[in-house]
Amino acid sequence: MSAFYENRPNRASFDDAASEATTHDGATSTSKSAPFSSHFFEKSAEASAARGVYLKTIVGGVVALSVVIFTVFSIYWGSVWSSPHHTLPGWIVDFDGGAVGQTVSQALSNIDPGKNVISWAVVSASQFPEGIAQLEDAILQEKTWYAVAINSGASTNLTTAVSAVDGSYNSSKAITFIASEARNENIYRVHKTIATAQLDAITHQFALHFIADLPTATNAATLLSSAPELVARPIYYSVANLRPFDVPVASAVTFVGLIYLAILSFFVVMLAAAAREASGFEARLSLGSIIRLRLTTSAVAYFFIALIYTLLSRAFQLPFDRRFGSAGFVIFWMLNWLGMLACGLALEAMLTLLTQRFVPFFLMLWIISNVSTSVFLIPVLPHVYRYGYVFPFYNVSRAIRAIIFETKNDLGLNFGVLIAWVALSCGTMAAFQWFVRRRAVEAGSKTAEV
Repeated sequence: MSAFYENRPNRASFDDAASEATTHDGATSTSKSAPFSSHFFEKSAEASAARGVYLKTIVGGVVALSVVIFTVFSIYWGSVWSSPHHTLPGWIVDFDGGAVGQTVSQALSNIDPGKNVISWAVVSASQFPEGIAQLEDAILQEKTWYAVAINSGASTNLTTAVSAVDGSYNSSKAITFIASEARNENIYRVHKTIATAQLDAITHQFALHFIADLPTATNAATLLSSAPELVARPIYYSVANLRPFDVPVASAVTFVGLIYLAILSFFVVMLAAAAREASGFEARLSLGSIIRLRLTTSAVAYFFIALIYTLLSRAFQLPFDRRFGSAGFVIFWMLNWLGMLACGLALEAMLTLLTQRFVPFFLMLWIISNVSTSVFLIPVLPHVYRYGYVFPFYNVSRAIRAIIFETKNDLGLNFGVLIAWVALSCGTMAAFQWFVRRRAVEAGSKTAEV
């Protein structure tokens, strides 16, 4: 409250201003206006100067933001404009070895690659001696993105069902489309729609040939009356989603929450800068002391904010214990802490050079360049977006998916990348602080000489 009263105009100031603004004979002076008395289009020299500063600031800011829209925002627009820009690999594995397996394998592999989002390749079943379970493990270990397995005995089961006129025959056991949604739910939904449409077309075509090849009219009539589903759909498929994205609230931490992470980091950066300025530490402390103060403040503040952020997720029942048990909570907390440090210390370093006036522009670049590699998968984006592999958002998102959905465990790599960003930002912040302090000392010396 004391700062408010110190800066608030008092009655005496109004009286002084009024006396300065009015001559002895009551004429108004044009050199200086009384407080709160002028209007925007006033023609005095003082008003013209103030108007010029105001318009220059506003117009300059609008022009700068316009440049940002066409440069920085283009990074994100480009990431979603033509996605998927590249295909993802998929395996065709024929465990059947009969007519069904040969037909499906040939049909899928003959799809025009130019019109496909999945590049299908036939892989020998001999590479999976343990059967489909081993193929599923290969997908979980991210050796490929998708697989179509023609299941063992598909042809034999169909022939037996026709001979026995089996009305209980389940055609969907012939083929299995295997994927892991939690690896990236956005691209999964796109690719699943296309892959299942391809399988629909293949199984429909197979049904047409199957009906034409029925041995006798009598057998066909019997099948139609006793097992019509067998005739209409002799083979079909099922979908095996190995890691479903079954926690809707997880989208708050795997994508949108990453933006919040950066914004929270920015708030701490600006709060710490305001605290240093208000306390006078910016000019009072030595170079080593100011660097240590900035790093310690960031580390401690992010430690507790990351805890609150993690508790918020826990309050909304985000499951941390699927893979690591009770340790999952601590791992998630430390992941958020390092993520905030990686994002925040980069902003802390750039604040030193850009100052509070221009650092928001870097914040936009920092967020958009990170987000652009987190919506869709980096492999389906243009090659320029492969920088995302070493950016904080991508690695935080990958680690979160491993904790919550039990996708491939690359936590060591993900944490390593974040630690590298922290180390880099510590070094650059110290170097920038030294550079700015040196300039300030030199400027002070020149002023003293004058």
